[in-house]
Amino acid sequence: MNKVVHFEIPFDNAERAEKFYKQAFDWQIMAMPMPQGGNYYMATTVEMDEQQMPKEAGAINGGLTPRDATLQSPVLVVNVPELDAALETVKNAGGQVVMEKMQVMDMGLYARVKDTEGNVIGVWQDLKR
Repeated sequence: MNKVVHFEIPFDNAERAEKFYKQAFDWQIMAMPMPQGGNYYMATTVEMDEQQMPKEAGAINGGLTPRDATLQSPVLVVNVPELDAALETVKNAGGQVVMEKMQVMDMGLYARVKDTEGNVIGVWQDLKR
């Protein structure tokens, strides 16, 4: 079973969104420069261990990211063992790939898919370190 490991919340104004989530939920927000330009804002919602994993079982952290054509509302991110195979499985199940696979630094591979009901879901594969 593939588990939900992350969330993404789109924003139109980074400063306004960062301020809101800090004030409303006491989240820690940290800007991370992206290779393609701009920033991704890591949202820490729970205390993490030395491997940057949530200490609390079942808890997840996420991020704030600029709103775009494939990200109009919050998205859950599912971890899979092999991204290419997962994308084929999604297509075979009636879904479609809406954002092609990209590498996120040395951390993992990421894509977005749309399910049969029109919901966008993130799909993530950890890179072996």
